[in-house]
Amino acid sequence: LSLIIMVFVNYGGGKYWFFKHESWNGITVADLVFPWFVFIMGTSTALSVNSLLRKGLSRLKLFRKVFWRSLQLFLIGVFIINPNYCLGPLSWGTLRIPGVLQRIAFSYLVVAVLEIMFAQRKTESISMDVNFASLQEFVFCWPSWICIIIVETIWLCLTFLLPVPGCPLGYLGPGGIGDFGQYPNCTGGAAGYIDRWFLGENHIYQNPSSHVLYQSTVPYDPEGILGSLNSVVMTFLGLQAGKILIHYKDLHMQIMAKFLMWGLFLGILSAVLTRCSKDKGFIPVNKNLWSLSYITTLSCFAFVALMIIYYLVDVKRCWSGIPFFYTGMNSILVYVGHEVLHNYFPFQWRMSDGQSHAEHLTQNLLATTIWVFIAYLLYRKNIFWKI
Repeated sequence: LSLIIMVFVNYGGGKYWFFKHESWNGITVADLVFPWFVFIMGTSTALSVNSLLRKGLSRLKLFRKVFWRSLQLFLIGVFIINPNYCLGPLSWGTLRIPGVLQRIAFSYLVVAVLEIMFAQRKTESISMDVNFASLQEFVFCWPSWICIIIVETIWLCLTFLLPVPGCPLGYLGPGGIGDFGQYPNCTGGAAGYIDRWFLGENHIYQNPSSHVLYQSTVPYDPEGILGSLNSVVMTFLGLQAGKILIHYKDLHMQIMAKFLMWGLFLGILSAVLTRCSKDKGFIPVNKNLWSLSYITTLSCFAFVALMIIYYLVDVKRCWSGIPFFYTGMNSILVYVGHEVLHNYFPFQWRMSDGQSHAEHLTQNLLATTIWVFIAYLLYRKNIFWKI
């Protein structure tokens, strides 16, 4: 589901505002899909690592497998779907290093390594008579939770305590004419500063969403280093959903209650962090920063959405997951393919009226449908591209 929406959004989303990324604080439909993708990646990581350990695969071989897969994802992101191709041939001087697949690679590597290190080879199922409010399934992975708490603490300390030249401490604004133009070169605060210092201005994204509305002039990368720490945290929350499915296997009411409990907890945490406002909270919801409230809010939505899908597919069995099932079986191929072939027919063509929502919507829906059909054909032919 998240992959299909991601393809539709990347193709233009019919040029509707709610299918475009928010300029700074706040969320739209477009801001849901990337975090949902890393969330469900964490869920599948829990299921796959648990399965491989039960089959007797050594942890060392699993480490090698995870590292090689992460490296491939990172290299595909840097050299194959790098947006700087739009500016001409890639050169080392202007090569963008961060990106969507790069962040996915990093998040997967960290969370998968934690799971391999601390997961038990023999999974203990939780009996039906255990109260659903029990946290027994998390007792087994307490070292991983300590690591994740440390990761989030690092994000909070760097975000709010790192001195940034010419900017107020803990600045979370867009720079430019935002905040009455007081901090024009402070876009992203510590997050932007770390990327520009560590990677260099020429190696990060040059046209962030804040450029148009806030007229910011400094480069800023929404997939930068600091936000990747919170991407790890969100992936780990998805991994907890996978652990719930493993430990409460076939106990449908307990599984749904757990999902709902997590969604409620994260929703309350988001309300506290944001004060239920767009701009006036302690930590606003912000996709560009991948702020703490952003991942708690989107994880809340993810747990609730997963509970609904679980009820429809696994409990009531009134839906098989089609057509989303097909694209999920070839997710890397669909994502890379739609990025590489973005500007080619039949995915895009010259429109008679470039301002028409109807023409944009038709083009973008057709392009997305074609990728679903391609995934369906590959599934029927038993062809799966895995790395």
